[in-house]
Amino acid sequence: MRSFFLVAPREEAFAAALASGADAIVLDLCDSREASRSGAAALIRRPRPPGLRLYARIAALDSAAIDADLASVVGAGADGIFLPQACGGASVQHVSAKLAVQEAECGRADGATRIVALATQTPAAIFALSSYAGASARLEALAFDVEPLRRALGVEPHSVAANDPASPFSVARALLLLGAAAAGVAAIDAPFAAIGDAEGLVAQCRAARRDGFGAKLALDAAQIPAINQTFGKAPPAL
Repeated sequence: MRSFFLVAPREEAFAAALASGADAIVLDLCDSREASRSGAAALIRRPRPPGLRLYARIAALDSAAIDADLASVVGAGADGIFLPQACGGASVQHVSAKLAVQEAECGRADGATRIVALATQTPAAIFALSSYAGASARLEALAFDVEPLRRALGVEPHSVAANDPASPFSVARALLLLGAAAAGVAAIDAPFAAIGDAEGLVAQCRAARRDGFGAKLALDAAQIPAINQTFGKAPPAL
């Protein structure tokens, strides 16, 4: 798995994602909850190209929406979920128990639904990155994303500090890589926000691949070829 394309659960967005060549599509349920659930479930049930995996980014564990989100996408046959605001192994165990209930209720095999933890979105989450090892056999990857962390810290968008090796964001990135390695799962790099900056995307992909990330999130179909090409190669020699 090299590329995870994050899209709204709408027909036109899904069609573009299917044509992009992404290895996985992540349907984002964050807006218009009821419409997102029904739209995502309908798209997940459709026939898909061989090898394509479908995930849904659900509500956080402390949200009242999480159970309905899980019922919708697990029943439809999603390959996995992206769990926002994950805070260590305890979060994974909690959502794993919820998944087991949903799988039993809809007749799916226990463990069929995998978990990708968005594991660097809160300050507390950074201190829990060592606790994912052994948390659940469902855990497939840890994903790097610091936009919510940036807001929590009050850092301005596009701040120079975000690229400083001594910044909390660089620390979070390094700890996520170590946490994923300790847990024996893949590390997924954050999406590249500057859509249209092809050179910047390639540079970021190469840096991520060099440092040990195995895949990357995408926000636009045009980003998929560069991601697939970079993460399909062996890591650069030191």
